[in-house]
Amino acid sequence: MASDDLLNRAISLYMSTLKSLDSFISEPAAKYYLSFEQYLILHDIATQKKIMLMDIAEQRQVTRSAISRQIKVLLNHKYVYQRADPNDRRRLFLHLTKEGKRVEAEISQDVTDRFTGWVQIFGEEKAQEFLDFLEDFDRRIVNQDKIEQQASSESK
Repeated sequence: MASDDLLNRAISLYMSTLKSLDSFISEPAAKYYLSFEQYLILHDIATQKKIMLMDIAEQRQVTRSAISRQIKVLLNHKYVYQRADPNDRRRLFLHLTKEGKRVEAEISQDVTDRFTGWVQIFGEEKAQEFLDFLEDFDRRIVNQDKIEQQASSESK
């Protein structure tokens, strides 16, 4: 019976809180017509020298085509540009435009302010406990499911 109560509580929290958490987190980037993932790519470009599309795909553990679609939006907004490596013209490095630097800095400040507000509400210890729990959940549940799915597809 306790398990049913936990399940119902988890479903209720998902519907009321977790489901809207993504839009709450994404809000600072949305005013620039970007998803949070696109902002994170913009942030990567701002903070890493000589970064290429395939570097970002590797870091995020996604396909290059998935990152390419995100970068296309950044290119269309003129937040980033690509420049060929003078030593190997096949290699394209990503750079921020002046506008891209401004937008990345503003979104970063908004994200920092939001996070600081959360920490002020809950305190550093509670925030650390929450993040520790999420990391443990990711490691023990989310990634374990991925490993089991991969093993299952490889055995077929």
